[in-house]
Amino acid sequence: MVKRWKVGAILGLVLLLMGVSVSASTAQSRPTPVIGREVAVARHLQDGEEFRISLPALLAQGHDLFAANWTSQEGGGRPLSKGTGAMLSDRDHPLTFPHNFNRISGPDANSCAGCHNAPYGIVGGGGDFVGNVFVLGQRFDFMTFDPGDHMLMKGSRNESGAAPTAQTFANNRATLGMFGSGYIEMLARQMTADLQALRDSTGPGQYKPLVTKGVSFGILGRHADGSWDTSRVEGLPAPSLLTTGPADPPNLIIRPFHQAGAVVSLRQFSINAFVQHHGIEAEERFGVDTDPDGDGFTNEMTRADVTAVSIYQATLAVPGRVIPNDPMIEQAVWQGEQLFDTIGCTACHLPTLPLDNYGWFFSEPNPYNPPGNLQPDGIGPVVVNLSDPRLPTPRLQPQNGVVLVPAFTDLKLHDITSGPDDPNAEPLDMNQPVGSPGFFAGNRYFLTRKLWGAANEPPYFHHGLFTTMREAVLAHAGEALTARQHFAQLSPHEQDTVIEFLKSLQVLPPGTKDLVVDETGHPKQWPP
Repeated sequence: MVKRWKVGAILGLVLLLMGVSVSASTAQSRPTPVIGREVAVARHLQDGEEFRISLPALLAQGHDLFAANWTSQEGGGRPLSKGTGAMLSDRDHPLTFPHNFNRISGPDANSCAGCHNAPYGIVGGGGDFVGNVFVLGQRFDFMTFDPGDHMLMKGSRNESGAAPTAQTFANNRATLGMFGSGYIEMLARQMTADLQALRDSTGPGQYKPLVTKGVSFGILGRHADGSWDTSRVEGLPAPSLLTTGPADPPNLIIRPFHQAGAVVSLRQFSINAFVQHHGIEAEERFGVDTDPDGDGFTNEMTRADVTAVSIYQATLAVPGRVIPNDPMIEQAVWQGEQLFDTIGCTACHLPTLPLDNYGWFFSEPNPYNPPGNLQPDGIGPVVVNLSDPRLPTPRLQPQNGVVLVPAFTDLKLHDITSGPDDPNAEPLDMNQPVGSPGFFAGNRYFLTRKLWGAANEPPYFHHGLFTTMREAVLAHAGEALTARQHFAQLSPHEQDTVIEFLKSLQVLPPGTKDLVVDETGHPKQWPP
């Protein structure tokens, strides 16, 4: 059973984090300079420091790790390993100069912020199309498409021995911003706990609806012999539905990160990304005092470092709304907002989801983390109040014991394509075992896009191939076909008002205090 931290303990740890006064010699002391050394991170946190340093110091470390331009003098690069962490298929050809970077199979970036920087240059934001990531390309040593290369997963042949094309070797994905991600992770945790409670109360021969926070995930059942029937469960990735028998129930974990719902937590997301894109290995996954990637460095990212960079992302500002003081635009935004609901878009893009039971206290680690990521057993949580006014603004505040998160998502997977031949479908399914028939069958299921902040985080859709939100709306098919057809049946002016409403959903300039502002940044009352 997953351990759930007591609210009192959480509050006590929050007060500790908020109140500790840290001297310069404790956590942020200046290291002894090494003349001629070229590193981006002069000092890493030591494990245990994440519990002792102040919240501002912890966030500063997280920011520095996210913004670091990693060098070969601190573990940047992975000469002997793939971006998955596995050893190279061909260890006789290490990823050293001139093969130390590869834009499509990695390492492909110097810094997280190299791609995550929009809008306003915010470290942790979204990215231009140039920052797209080739998801699953990292399973190749060094992608070349060389027809003379016949080694499996070296540079031209996949697991089945086939030679993929530039369109089929990986999934082309847009870089999304991490704004408000702490609230998203906590929503997923609470919803997972609800689903697991429903599961645990289901006896042999019973079937129960899986509903949490007003979102239906279908029906879970058990046969008379106690074995589990997940055939009517919907909106969850395949790993969340795995079961081998009566004593092995499906975990029903909601995975709110990656656009195909493949990652449980910011921590898992960060560890994956650091090794794939930069060759930086986290101790908790690769071991203490080990060097599996053969770059001559150990302990490249400590447990405390990963906690810092995870909490940095969790505490980024939430997006808001920008509605100009122009009567014509105000009327259009209001009409479009109502039509967005009327035509059925809010069936999936739920305007708000509720966080209750002090869910706005974000804690590390996530109790549902998979192996290879820090587990809560034996490690006390680091907890941050996401409503803390010292964090980047704007923030969401609890009202009557609930924080309403206006992310416009249901955190479910939906098939939004017209079928396997739809160009919006992906060639690979990252939620199936790598190399399996299901893996090569492709993917048509995507997490409902969080629309908060969408207007100034182009490009659009999971692949980033659309430059306007209108194109993205018109590309919806499958489960979203009816809503798209209703949009198409609107008059041209009505369609324009829906787009005008979407244009109001923006990441606000740094330092903005209010969630809804006019074009000058002044607070605005909304609805009108």
